[in-house]
Amino acid sequence: MLKSLSSNNRTAFDIVNIVAGLGLLISPWLFGFAVETYAAWNAWIVGAAITVLAVAALYAFYEAEEWANLVLGLWAVVAPWILGFSAVMAAMWAHVIAGIVVAVLAAGSIWFSHNHPLSAA
Repeated sequence: MLKSLSSNNRTAFDIVNIVAGLGLLISPWLFGFAVETYAAWNAWIVGAAITVLAVAALYAFYEAEEWANLVLGLWAVVAPWILGFSAVMAAMWAHVIAGIVVAVLAAGSIWFSHNHPLSAA
């Protein structure tokens, strides 16, 4: 039974977070919503923060980085409605998809770092 997340798995999680962060960072240009002020700035700031935290986590794993990525991921999911750009479909989906990926990976990393078993049965 897998009880903790190995170093190699954490590295894979961090690499996926880097890709998701960079994807969110470039999404305003890639999907054409760079003129949408709130959507673009949120994508640039949150994408850069996710990327920086994931790169830092590659060098030294600290649970605080995972908690920060969890918060950033959740923020990315709800930001389109809070900041009012949910009608811009490309921006909304870029935020929701990147946010879900980052939040799920961060939550999984936190969960497994506490040596929780995958199953009690």
